[in-house]
Amino acid sequence: MCGIFAYLNYGVPRSRKAIVNSLINGLKRLEYRGYDSAGVAIDADPVDPAAITLIKQSGKVSALEQKIEAQSIDWDKELDVHIGIAHTRWATHGPPNEVNCHPHRSDEKNTFVVIHNGIITNCKELKTFLSAKGYAFESETDTETIAKLIKYIYDDSKAKDEEMDFLQLVEATISQLEGAFALIFKSSVFPGEVVATRRGSPLLIGVRSDSHATDNIPIFVTDKTAKGSKPTTVEGETLRRVSSWDRYLDSDVKSEFFLASDASAIVEHTKRVIFLEDDDVALIRNGQLTIHRMKHATDPSRPIRTLEMELQELMKGSFAHFMLKEIYEQPESVVNTMRGRVDFDAGRVVLGGLRDFIPDMKRCRRLMFIACGTSYNSAIACRQFLEETTELPVIVDIASDFLDRSCPIFRDDVCFFISQSGETADTLSALRYCKAKGALVVGITNTVGSTISRETHCGVHINAGPEIGVASTKAYTSQIIALVLFGLMMAEDRKSMQIRNQEVIASLKQLPDAIRKVLELDGRMKELAKELYEQKSLLVMGRGPNFANCLEGALKIKELTYMHSEGILAGELKHGPLALVDHTMPIIMIVMRDATYGKSQNALEQIVARHGRPIVICAEGDRLSAGGVEIRTVEVPQLVDCIQSVITVIPLQLLSYHIATLRGLDVDCPRNLAKSVTVE
Repeated sequence: MCGIFAYLNYGVPRSRKAIVNSLINGLKRLEYRGYDSAGVAIDADPVDPAAITLIKQSGKVSALEQKIEAQSIDWDKELDVHIGIAHTRWATHGPPNEVNCHPHRSDEKNTFVVIHNGIITNCKELKTFLSAKGYAFESETDTETIAKLIKYIYDDSKAKDEEMDFLQLVEATISQLEGAFALIFKSSVFPGEVVATRRGSPLLIGVRSDSHATDNIPIFVTDKTAKGSKPTTVEGETLRRVSSWDRYLDSDVKSEFFLASDASAIVEHTKRVIFLEDDDVALIRNGQLTIHRMKHATDPSRPIRTLEMELQELMKGSFAHFMLKEIYEQPESVVNTMRGRVDFDAGRVVLGGLRDFIPDMKRCRRLMFIACGTSYNSAIACRQFLEETTELPVIVDIASDFLDRSCPIFRDDVCFFISQSGETADTLSALRYCKAKGALVVGITNTVGSTISRETHCGVHINAGPEIGVASTKAYTSQIIALVLFGLMMAEDRKSMQIRNQEVIASLKQLPDAIRKVLELDGRMKELAKELYEQKSLLVMGRGPNFANCLEGALKIKELTYMHSEGILAGELKHGPLALVDHTMPIIMIVMRDATYGKSQNALEQIVARHGRPIVICAEGDRLSAGGVEIRTVEVPQLVDCIQSVITVIPLQLLSYHIATLRGLDVDCPRNLAKSVTVE
């Protein structure tokens, strides 16, 4: 959704131009999340050094960059201490324009400014209250209520002669907010300070400072009887209640901090990061970072973690788009998912994150897989294999629908939550619902340190590498591999499954080369795209293990091309979809040599009999005909059925990509969509 980035330098001189460049580059790293406007807040007033200047622009970050360059500002001036905040907005309240763009301000003097990722659900009530108090609103957004609310609390405290510091103001503000948020505050009243907090939306802090050589940042709990906070523990020792936390900080430091909603905006500056938890409030003052909470934390500190990603992974290289690069990375990404987990010589699979929990999983009542979008499709792709290997009921649910139904959950259920980002709002809500019911919760994510990876009992990182394109490609295939590996572990001690398991492991070994062979079809898929890109609709049909790719292929076509597309279970043709078939309707079918081969051929015959002209993805050497008519085919390598989805989805990924480019569309950032859906 929205992208948040902030940069603070303390005791490290930086020109105003260098500071703005850092902010703009941070926003560019976050463009893939989806947005419609952008803005920054910096100190640029020539008269008042503490005054805040807002520069906002609808459209792309490049348009904001041009607007900034046109400002009459002393860009060469060096600043020893400065805080700049920046934001890309994905509209939820009000259309994309400069007024609704972030940062939002408390008043015409920009006394407080804030950037926000999330949705404030009680914004109408807050707006009514603040309007009655005389605070005028200029935008249609929920975020502006936050800026006005902190100003109201500040004005009220001054009127009562009860001075509050920046931390206390933010704590008082967020205590009145309902919904999901990641917030960063900047104020002209508190120059050199920044406060950040989160609840339900991701936020992390990159640290580049000699003073933070420690591996942990202690948590201070707000003392309601005195102004200030107290740390719960430091290095395992309980500390007595104190009225100030300043004594625990060093002085005379030189430091830089990078705050962002995504690690991709930080990795070029530092790899040392802290992932904030819900209700953490981070204060940076005098070059020092402290973390505070208004109630006791489960953990006494927040660890400083090291990012594993490399900057080059976030670059397109020689590819025209990130999506195309990520499609072509799949031979390597599936290997990375299997690396250290599959022993091809011994024919064994070990998922270290699940190993200790496998006995409990074998005794469970049922396996539930809960996800959204592409992640949901990956679970559909593996459902049949998991039923076979576990001999347990396997239920696959869309997270939003699961929550709407308040589905019954039992203590002996095992619930898997699949999310590329690990921050998907509906999936997270479902996770917390199941966890509260006492179920074992398992995460399948691509993002180390994500909320799902931290809140689940155990899980698997798919290790597909950063995925920048909004339309997921390599994460989908790696999710399938991870779930297949789980199935193999569950069936490891079943004699009746030994031959089957070895067949699957043998196919996994062949998989990278098979993917490379499929990628050679790129030119063929581009030619097919030229035939299809002016069409209004496209049907994708299959059954059995292939049905998931019908859903996924149709989703990719919708996401990227804005063409209507529908994934249809071929077994349901006679129950309605067959009415759509005629000589004008573009149809793609997946017909592989698996248990559904004969039935899929019957469906093919029915389509041709209604003058349909399907294009069929099939096994190499499979010459298909129906009604005496030779069928056009796209031939792909045949592997074992449970991982065939990894192969047959790639032609559909390439086709959707080429249709979108022929239509002149933005492949990496489709309209109205965001990479990480962090609000419900």
